[in-house]
Amino acid sequence: MSRVQEIFETSNTPATFARNYLKYLGEIAAQINEQDIGKFVGIILAARKSGNAVYFIGNGGSAATASHFANDIQIGTRTTGKPFRVQSLTDNVAILTAVGNDFGYDCIFVKQLEALLVEGDVVVAISASGNSPNVVKGIEYAKQRHCKTVSLTGFDGGKLREISEHSVHVPSFKGEYGPVEDYHMIFDHIVGNYLMLYCRKHDN
Repeated sequence: MSRVQEIFETSNTPATFARNYLKYLGEIAAQINEQDIGKFVGIILAARKSGNAVYFIGNGGSAATASHFANDIQIGTRTTGKPFRVQSLTDNVAILTAVGNDFGYDCIFVKQLEALLVEGDVVVAISASGNSPNVVKGIEYAKQRHCKTVSLTGFDGGKLREISEHSVHVPSFKGEYGPVEDYHMIFDHIVGNYLMLYCRKHDN
């Protein structure tokens, strides 16, 4: 039984479930390595300095998180200096459906990366399981192109955590997508807020 299911079984009201769920998120927070988040920020700042792009990929809820990351880093930082060149590869429905139809869903990110990547770019793969074939292929391709690779994972990290150059991991029970995706969005806001404040301090 997962912790979320256990929390449900032992909570007699929605409010109690909410309280215990939030308490569980606090327990997970204590196991997250903040140094990994710091290194992730450093990778994005280095890409900005070198003029390289950062591409986010993911499926389902992670696709939405990829879009949110791109928005918060590219636009939300409000930088007046050198821009962050950030793009989510989950947003163009025409491209996604064309590639899915013509080459297969496993290729929806690789085909875009083939057209976009240059050496030194960064590819960030977001996946709770770490085993989604299309994001794994995206990271494998990025490594072949001598690009930096980052994964945001959950559960046991899956293959993504093994093959990525850098990983920010949310330790959780297998199948607990909710807490993992909660923390991936928290990572977005930590990173986005830090970069916004960094730019405010150093770009003027």
